[in-house]
Amino acid sequence: MSLLDDLLAATEGVASLPPEVEAAASSHLVDIVGVAFAAARTSAGAPWRRYAGTIAVGGCGSSVIGTGTTAPAADAALVNGGLMHSLEYDDTHTGAIAHGSAVLASTAIAVGEAEGRTGRAVLAAYAVWYEVLIRLGLSAAGGFQARGFQLTSVGGALCAAGIAATLKGLDRGGVANAVGIALSQASGVFAFLSNGATVKSMHPGWAAHSGIKAAEMAAAGLTGPDRHFDDPFGLFRVFAGDAEGADRFAGHVADLGHRWHLPEVAFKFVPCCHYIHPFVEAARELTRDGPRAEAIGAIRLFVPEGAAPIVCDPWDAKCRATGHAARWSLPVVVAMQIVDGAVGLESFERAPRQGVFDLADRTTWRPLENSRFPERFDARIEIDGPGGDTRTLRIDDVYGNASRPPSEAAILAKFHDNLGPMVDPGRASRLAGALRGMGGLDDLGPVRALLAGISALEAQE
Repeated sequence: MSLLDDLLAATEGVASLPPEVEAAASSHLVDIVGVAFAAARTSAGAPWRRYAGTIAVGGCGSSVIGTGTTAPAADAALVNGGLMHSLEYDDTHTGAIAHGSAVLASTAIAVGEAEGRTGRAVLAAYAVWYEVLIRLGLSAAGGFQARGFQLTSVGGALCAAGIAATLKGLDRGGVANAVGIALSQASGVFAFLSNGATVKSMHPGWAAHSGIKAAEMAAAGLTGPDRHFDDPFGLFRVFAGDAEGADRFAGHVADLGHRWHLPEVAFKFVPCCHYIHPFVEAARELTRDGPRAEAIGAIRLFVPEGAAPIVCDPWDAKCRATGHAARWSLPVVVAMQIVDGAVGLESFERAPRQGVFDLADRTTWRPLENSRFPERFDARIEIDGPGGDTRTLRIDDVYGNASRPPSEAAILAKFHDNLGPMVDPGRASRLAGALRGMGGLDDLGPVRALLAGISALEAQE
């Protein structure tokens, strides 16, 4: 058997989700749908709202979150995935560096609605292929990112194809072809960092769109390669430059269905690059009772080597970042926390205060020794206050990660905050309950009905 055969046999062998995995999967569905709604009412989500208006169809299709409209499944998944990722507020498996839900939940919900599948089938496909995506990331050890590709998009396209083909009822050959076809559609590079372009939000949406289209083409008879992972022109060698990645992936495939990574996926509670989160927490703790921003002489940030190229380089430009680009600026976001006392959705909807830039100018960075990145997102800060006082704090792992899991109450509070003025609390609670109980739904009708009644456009009128 080939590595692909082994993978598909493993995915088919999952008869049911363990209770803790089902609970984790449904909690992440609640979280990611809330994030999409939040995006729909921000400037970052505005292009997706406008695009949704060009693809809307009446009375049929899959839900386009935050618009009250529907569209063909692939188009709905494109918009939903874009919304889910546009705020940098979506979940991440830190070790794999994968934003799984933005691509996989958008795929599963759109295809599940279109195909009339049960909630349990949708939840299982989402959870199993999330496990595959995590294993792709763990097998490459940051190699995709090092070559300028986002695993969420290049690996996500293949996993989205697996979800779509499964929910469409394709046989093993059809699923294999769909995943192979998606390999030729995989894309998503980090060039957006040069100017803070918003195209990164398209990465998971396009991967979801690609996966659904790949499944449609496979159903029509188009074929794909049969060595997706271990071919000289396969995923690992081309996108990660890793000749051994396929062998490591084979080892991870062997325990699929027995070892579950999904309960370890991190929730995010700050809408910016995940690498910055532990620094925000450290800054909050160190300045809880002073010193005030204007009394701080200098800040030194100690950054994991793997995170620095994304949030530190080039430093001078990062210290002047505004708007959406500021989501990847370590000095600006840390300064926001200290000057404004918080970092939230509104932080990136307005121009930073001059005090933020002044404090960023007094900030420098150095490599963090003994970092466990990317298994854990760690950080250290030193703040020089008045009178020669220096305060220091090291965060060993980001809040929301497996070592510091959030409560269900915290996840639901984020969900309600994200829906904000778009809907009354009772309807929001019913939507959260439907998503939380996805595994018990005969079809996605209740979810669809609740999504249809909530529109960012109506909330802004």
